[in-house]
Amino acid sequence: MLYEDFVPGEVVEHRPGRTITMNDNTWSSLLCLNQHPLHIDAVYAEQTRFKRILVSSLVTFGIVNGMTVSSISAKCVANLGWDKVRMTAPVFVGDTLYATTRILTKRESATRPGEGIVTVHTTGLNQDGASVIEFERTILVPRQEADR
Repeated sequence: MLYEDFVPGEVVEHRPGRTITMNDNTWSSLLCLNQHPLHIDAVYAEQTRFKRILVSSLVTFGIVNGMTVSSISAKCVANLGWDKVRMTAPVFVGDTLYATTRILTKRESATRPGEGIVTVHTTGLNQDGASVIEFERTILVPRQEADR
């Protein structure tokens, strides 16, 4: 999307969903050096209040954020940051995640002519419609006249 395509208040649904596998969780835990046993040790996890392996929050964040790329930031110049990241419910292997994004604000860049700054709020939902993650993301996007 170009700067002009973003309409504050508009909501974008991101589909298809993505079902989380144990491989997703294990590889991410290894890659990020997150070796907390709750994410990789089934016997340990069975002794916790979750009674099963909990998907790493980095997996949840990465997948939900990634779901937004094709419809929100595929033409973005840069990610400027993520704010207010909240894990709102646990995610388990076998859960399917979906996402929606509400456009919060937009403004022309004061220092980069031909570009604008857009802030969005994304919510990741599981297969039951329960929110599992929420965050705000700010991106730098080209303006239409700069794209010509």
